[in-house]
Amino acid sequence: MGSMKYNSEQQRLIELQQMLRIHNHRYFILNDPVISDYKYDRLYRELLELEEKYPSLKTPDSPTQRAGSPSSDAFVRLEHPGPILSLDNAFSAEELRAWLQRIYKLDQRVDQAEFVVEPKLDGLTVVLHYENGLFTKGATRGNSEIGEDITDNLRTIRSLPLRIPPDPERLAPPQRLVVRGEAFIRISDFENLNRTLEEAGERTYVNPRNTAAGSLRQLDSSLTAKRPLTLLVYQIVDSSDQLPATQNETITYLEQLGFPTPDYDYCSNLESVISLLDKWEHRRQKLDYEIDGVVIKINDLELADNLGIVGKAPRGAIAYKFPAQVVNTTLEEIRVNVGRTGVLTPYAVLEPVEIGGVTVKQATLHNFDFIQEKDIREGDQVMIKRAGEVIPYVMGPVKELRTGKEELYKPPTSCPVCREPVDHHEGEVAWYCVNLSCEAQLIRNIEHFVSRTAMDIVGLGFKLVEQLTNEGLISTVADLYSLNKEELMKLEGFGDKKADNLLEAIKQSKNQPLDRLITALGIRGVGEVVSGTLTNHYQDLHALNQATVEDLENIPGIGPNIAQGIIDWFNRSSNQEVLQKLQERGVWPTLDINETGVTGDQPLADLSFVLTGKLQKHTRQEMKDLIQSAGGRVTGSVSAKTNYVLVGENPGSKRDKAVELNLNLISEDELVELINKTTTRK
Repeated sequence: MGSMKYNSEQQRLIELQQMLRIHNHRYFILNDPVISDYKYDRLYRELLELEEKYPSLKTPDSPTQRAGSPSSDAFVRLEHPGPILSLDNAFSAEELRAWLQRIYKLDQRVDQAEFVVEPKLDGLTVVLHYENGLFTKGATRGNSEIGEDITDNLRTIRSLPLRIPPDPERLAPPQRLVVRGEAFIRISDFENLNRTLEEAGERTYVNPRNTAAGSLRQLDSSLTAKRPLTLLVYQIVDSSDQLPATQNETITYLEQLGFPTPDYDYCSNLESVISLLDKWEHRRQKLDYEIDGVVIKINDLELADNLGIVGKAPRGAIAYKFPAQVVNTTLEEIRVNVGRTGVLTPYAVLEPVEIGGVTVKQATLHNFDFIQEKDIREGDQVMIKRAGEVIPYVMGPVKELRTGKEELYKPPTSCPVCREPVDHHEGEVAWYCVNLSCEAQLIRNIEHFVSRTAMDIVGLGFKLVEQLTNEGLISTVADLYSLNKEELMKLEGFGDKKADNLLEAIKQSKNQPLDRLITALGIRGVGEVVSGTLTNHYQDLHALNQATVEDLENIPGIGPNIAQGIIDWFNRSSNQEVLQKLQERGVWPTLDINETGVTGDQPLADLSFVLTGKLQKHTRQEMKDLIQSAGGRVTGSVSAKTNYVLVGENPGSKRDKAVELNLNLISEDELVELINKTTTRK
């Protein structure tokens, strides 16, 4: 073909084929699309029209002849029992009517056809295999004939039934069953996931669809298990039993087998379908998962099957795509928000633009690495996406529209709220303000300081902290220890007893041990376990203040990032002022590190423990303190390096993981006995 001469339309056809292959690879394999769905659909339809005009150039590997892209070489191939097809698209009522007219010419029974309307889920297609009711394997769609075996990852999805049906006495499972569904992440779960990652200073995700796809294609299924994936099943691909005759009966049967299934509407004719489209588009905004349209299926499965396939799509179904929720606008300025944990998060100030009936003026930019990776500049024309109730986000710049006036962006060197220098470690995503008195995070810092695992000031919850802060009575954690009854009595909701109780609780907190105070300071990376470790080496905060990075890194369990975080925290003059006030007000516990409650060798030295389930004889904190006082370490997750898993009532997945790794399971009584066997208490 290289020696052939092409006219401009033929050349455009060849360019479109290659362009869409690249976009397919980025979407299906890399999970990193660079154009909107709307733009892709426009290019795809242009290619379809050109291939109809020049059929000799419609090659077998054209994007119009394939569903998806080849599987990743990292996964084992799994052949599907039948083709896992995608759908042709329609964008208007007229195009739906034209679809019906085309298939009517093939089978006039279509004129009396009934339809089922289902949401077009924006996730990752999965194919699930069951043998005698047991889930045996699962795969991605791949190239529609062969997918990637992701069985281990699929097993981590809690909504996927590992055995069907729930009650085998009422309904016998087929000897063989293969079903198709969509794996995705709910919008609320996605927002919670990103919020948690942001507070931990980790990289956040761009959108639910890519996050779900990337999670299911992890080589380590334990990483998949940490993602809030869910599933909806809507099609039977293959079965040893007789299949239901209609699509609505299929969904009912799948529900009876125990599968989660999508909501749907039954319609007696196509005009009824068309009358529902506005309702579905309105419903889209209220759903807790992303959809970009609806799927319209002929309800009679035999009729649908007889209509056959054209290219990569069945004739008996079509996808109606909603108007695009991706638009272009000008990024006027990049600003920074300081979160309640001190994490700095950039956001875009936009030239106002309407998306789906909502005027959008701001959009998230995720993190500073995202800005750099996408080369987003102030003044750029950028693509903005809004789906459902998800906060609008910037997908990337439209570089072809640059004028040369756009300005490169650099992360701030100081906090935009308190103007203190920001903290960033090489290799980490997050940038932090570590000023304990920063106004943007003051309430959160005080709330953490008074919490049960820190200074444990009873009665001082979030609302009261907010009230004290808003009234100007406290501007640092040290100000808690200068509150007086006269001030408190002026506040709404305070009487004699409440004021006395609060002041007494604050006074009692001065008796908390050193590790509690270190935890309360909220130093990045320094929780209960690390605080306990530090008290084995430093007798008070003065001594810890004098430590060097090298000193800290030599302590087992403290790595370079935590060590540097401690040094950075103490290097802030604002934090030093707070420490001085705490000492002046009598909040300065000391510990003689040569004294211990245990004589002889510590019985749990160098042993690590994980706690799971509800404890009966001790609180969780009491048990942690007991383990740490005997030289042991308490960690949050089970691994091959864990020595014991302390199991209470109703243990969770940590116990299962411990059994899988053949670790030692131990009860409260057994732990106490283990300590008492090898030590004598003073």
